[in-house]
Amino acid sequence: MMNETDSIRFVDWVRSAAPYIHAFRGKTFVVGFGGEVAEGERLEKLCYDCNLLGALGVRLVLIHGARPQIEKELERRQLTSTLHDGIRITDAAALECVKAAVGVSRIEIEACLSQGLPNTPMAGSWMRVTGGNFITGKPIGVVDGIDYQYTGTVRKVIAEEITADLDQQNVVLISPLGVSPSGEIFNIAMEEVAEAVAIALSAEKLIYLCDAPGLLDDAGRLIEAITADEAERMFQDGRGLTEDLDLFLPRAIRAVRRGVARVHLIDRDKDGALLLEFFTRQGVGTMVTRETLARFREATVEDVGALLSMIAPLEADGTLVRRSRELLEMEITRFSIVEHDGVIVGCAALYPFSEEKAAEMACLAVTTQFRRGGIGERLMQHIEARARAAGLERIFVLTTRTEHWFRERGFVEVSPDQLPQQKRELYNYERRSKVLAKEL
Repeated sequence: MMNETDSIRFVDWVRSAAPYIHAFRGKTFVVGFGGEVAEGERLEKLCYDCNLLGALGVRLVLIHGARPQIEKELERRQLTSTLHDGIRITDAAALECVKAAVGVSRIEIEACLSQGLPNTPMAGSWMRVTGGNFITGKPIGVVDGIDYQYTGTVRKVIAEEITADLDQQNVVLISPLGVSPSGEIFNIAMEEVAEAVAIALSAEKLIYLCDAPGLLDDAGRLIEAITADEAERMFQDGRGLTEDLDLFLPRAIRAVRRGVARVHLIDRDKDGALLLEFFTRQGVGTMVTRETLARFREATVEDVGALLSMIAPLEADGTLVRRSRELLEMEITRFSIVEHDGVIVGCAALYPFSEEKAAEMACLAVTTQFRRGGIGERLMQHIEARARAAGLERIFVLTTRTEHWFRERGFVEVSPDQLPQQKRELYNYERRSKVLAKEL
C-alpha cells in the first residue's frame, strides 16, 4: 500500500504534468533514434514511452536508424565497410546489406510497438503503425572525387501523406531509405531524414536519442536549454561533443531555424527519458530553441491562479507574507512574471511611493526547479528597470529569509525608519523583517 508521502508526491507529479499533457495533445513529435536503440531492452522501453505519448494524444513519427545492424550484415557477408568523412559509401553490394538490415530492424520495431501483454505498460493497447514511400531520395553524387554511389540525401518529403496517416491516429514509422523517381533506392542518414520530416511537418518537437545526456558546459553540467545561435558557436568550437552530438547538433540548429518549435537531445540510455523530458519542468536533456525560452511580461487577472499556486509554499514557510486571492486580483497590475516555455516560473511586484521617489520590490519568487538558473536576478533587474522608467530613485525590500541574496546584489540594510511614511506606518515589528535598500 502506498504511504502518505508517496501518495502526495504522486498526486503532485500528476498535477504538475497536466499542463504539458494539455499542451501536447494533437501536436506532432518526430523521434529519431539510431540502430543502437532499435533492438533489445532500449527498444522495449522506447515503445512503452511512445505508447503512452500516443495515448495522451501526441502524434508520433518515428525515424529509425540501422548503422550497427548494417555493420553486422556487412561482416556476415565478409564485406568491408567504407566510410569517407564519416559518411558510408554504399556500393551495390553494401546496398543489399542496407536493405536487409533496415528491413529486419523495421519489422522488429513494428512488432515491439504492437505488443499488448498483460502486466506490461502496453497492456490493453493497440498501436496502428504505418509507413510508405514518404521520402524521395537522390544521390549525394561525387564529392571531392569520391563517388558515394547509392548513398543519398533527401530530395522531398511527402508531408501530406504523413499528415493523413497521423490524422487517422496512426504512428508513422519511417526507415532511412529514399526512393528516386527512377525506382532506385538510396541509403540516407537517419538524422537527415528526421530533420527533413520535422521541417516538412512543422513539428512541435524533433527528438534525437543520443549517446550523451545532452550538451554539457565547460564544468560538465547539463545545459538544459540553448538557443540556435549559442548552439552554433558551441558546435564550431567543437568542445565536448560526442559522436552523436556532432551529427545531431547541426541538424537541430537547422530545424529550429526552419520552423520546428523545439529540438531535444536526450540520453538514449536513460529509462523513461521521453516522459521525464516532456512532463517535468526541468526535463533531462538539452532543448534547442530558436530564441530564449524565458519571457518576461506584466501579469494579468488570468495569471492569478497560477501565481497563488506558485507562492503558496513560500507563504506557508514564512518567506512571503500571505496574500488572499482578492488582494492579488486587486494588485495584479503591480506584478511582473516570467514564463519558461509557457509555464509561469517566477514573479515579483513593484509598489511605488512617488512622493519619496522610492518603490518596494515585493513577492520576488521563483519555483524550486529554476532557482539556480539566474531567473531571480533577472526578475530583480526587470523590476528595477520598471522603477527607473517611472522616475524612481530608490528601491527597497523587506525580507526575513533572503537578506544575503539581496546584499550580494547591491542592497544594504537600513532602519525601518527610512521607509516611506505610508510603508513605515504599516511595518510589522512582530515579523521583524530586515529592510534593505538600493539606489537606482
